[in-house]
Amino acid sequence: MQTLDSTDLAAGAKRANVVSMMTELERHLAEWTNARLLDAESVERIRAWESSRPRPEGLTWPVRIALAFGAILLAAGVLLFVSAHWAELSPTGRMALLIATVALLHGSGGAAARRFEGLSVALHAVGSVALGAAIALAGQTFNLSEHWPGAVLLWGIGCAITWLLLRHWTQASLCAVLFPWWLAGEWDVQVPLASSRSMLPVWVGICALSLVYLSARRSASDDPARKALAWLGGLAFLPAAAVLATYGEWERGAAAFQSQGYSIAWAVALLGPLLLALALDARRAVWSGVAIAWTLVLAAIASVPPVSPATYAWCAMGACGLAAWGLRDGRPERVNLGIAGLAITVLAFYFSSVMDKLGRSASLMGIGLLFLGGGWLLERTRRRLLTHMMSKETL
Repeated sequence: MQTLDSTDLAAGAKRANVVSMMTELERHLAEWTNARLLDAESVERIRAWESSRPRPEGLTWPVRIALAFGAILLAAGVLLFVSAHWAELSPTGRMALLIATVALLHGSGGAAARRFEGLSVALHAVGSVALGAAIALAGQTFNLSEHWPGAVLLWGIGCAITWLLLRHWTQASLCAVLFPWWLAGEWDVQVPLASSRSMLPVWVGICALSLVYLSARRSASDDPARKALAWLGGLAFLPAAAVLATYGEWERGAAAFQSQGYSIAWAVALLGPLLLALALDARRAVWSGVAIAWTLVLAAIASVPPVSPATYAWCAMGACGLAAWGLRDGRPERVNLGIAGLAITVLAFYFSSVMDKLGRSASLMGIGLLFLGGGWLLERTRRRLLTHMMSKETL
């Protein structure tokens, strides 16, 4: 039996990437031809030029894993080295060590840029992460004012400057996490601990922002920054939606917090994601606006305990809407996430509202049938949706 080595696998991945890009190109050419923006001769010249120009070779998955683990281990080693010698250094020596560590990592990334771009990206990413540690340790060393959101803001500004200079997806991902973290931290230090229900705008903003991040993907030819945003949105959406759906339960008895800045917090939570959606894709921002409106209605329904059937129904509608959104834009990750959200909603409704009304044996049989039958039905629906989506792309 003939075996495939890593070279064959890499060549196959490269061919698949080229085929995907050419399929996307053919779709655009067909649209431009139907709109009479291009004639047949121009279309043939574009095809010939795209076929003849060299394609950039991407990294194979073993190399990506090696770079990721290498970056993590390097960051851990740097932190261990600094912590081991921290007590022996003077304040000036500590500051010099922090600056030298960040400068060395970014300098090494710049030196490796021409020879190995993947290594350069990893080193610059570790340098950006080390910047956050350097800011925190510098504040501790010189006993600066304890306002931790300010440190997060400085970290985010440093990552934003690095992203403007390098255009690496790693710094874009850090900015996508740090700036919302800073805004949430600023609001957290402004509200009293007894009025924890005032954190509702923060969770609405996180849920809405995760949906906007999820909508960053448009086609297979997206840049790595958009792909990273989609991953962040996909990872954050379900937990954020779960917190919103059960917010009235775990905030039971907390009085609503009212202040001059409360309306500002709501404005930032709703308008911030909407402005980002306009910046990512103004033509499709209306669907992001619908998703943000769904988040606001979910917060209004679920803010009063206990969790009502209306909350589960609204979550199910949101999951179906997310799958339909993905089907419309040709994005399978939204379809998969919508199906997963629907499954979680059904399970949560069964455990909270149905299971306690049945006997022990009936409840166990019910959950078994729900897993078997419901799982089969959802998987069949998911495959049909993805097949229909792929058939639409090939037309």
